[in-house]
Amino acid sequence: MKKIEAIIRHFKLEDVKNALSAQGIKGMTITEVRGFGRQKGHTEMYRGTEYAVDFVPKVKLEVVVDNDLAKSVIDTILRSAQTGQIGDGKIFVSELQDVIRIRTGETGDEAL
Repeated sequence: MKKIEAIIRHFKLEDVKNALSAQGIKGMTITEVRGFGRQKGHTEMYRGTEYAVDFVPKVKLEVVVDNDLAKSVIDTILRSAQTGQIGDGKIFVSELQDVIRIRTGETGDEAL
């Protein structure tokens, strides 16, 4: 099993969610996060004063899938989240040792 974490732009969330749902992904977790990468934030003007925004707001999407689906899920996220601009985000892929459904006690693929 793979855990796929994607940090994406807010306005791309619906596109990514719809594309993953169309692919048959049944569950995902969304978290609003703030951070910076190479872009190192940006400056904004507010009431005539310029100030630095060090941490840029993003959305973190987490999906756990069977190994067979991981590549297609990653490709779907890439395709639907990409704008071609700096700050599009990152995708992190981790190997999961186990998954347990709390309600039933099912483990592994059955718990997904």
